[in-house]
Amino acid sequence: MFDISFSELLLVGAVALVVLGPERLPAAARTAGGLMRKARASWQSVRAEFEREVASSEVRRTVGGLRDEVNGLAASVEATPARGAAPEGRERRAPHD
Repeated sequence: MFDISFSELLLVGAVALVVLGPERLPAAARTAGGLMRKARASWQSVRAEFEREVASSEVRRTVGGLRDEVNGLAASVEATPARGAAPEGRERRAPHD
C-alpha cells in the first residue's frame, strides 16, 4: 500500500527502539496496531456503504429504464389496431355467400 521495503521497516524499528526504549516499545507497537485496525475497519465500513449506494443506484436506474421500455411498448401496442378488428366507425360484416 505504501510501498515500504523490509529494510525501511527495520530502520523505523531501530529508530523507535532508540527513541522509546525497550520498556515502552511493545506498548507503543500494540497501540499503533490497534489504531491501524480501527482505521482499516472504518475504511472497510465506508467502502461497503459506498458500494451499497452504487449498487442501489444501478438497480434504480435499471428499473427506471425497464419501466420506460414497458411503457413505450404498452403505448405502441395500444396504438396498433388489433388484427382483424374493424376500423373505428365501421362494423365488421360477414362475407356474402
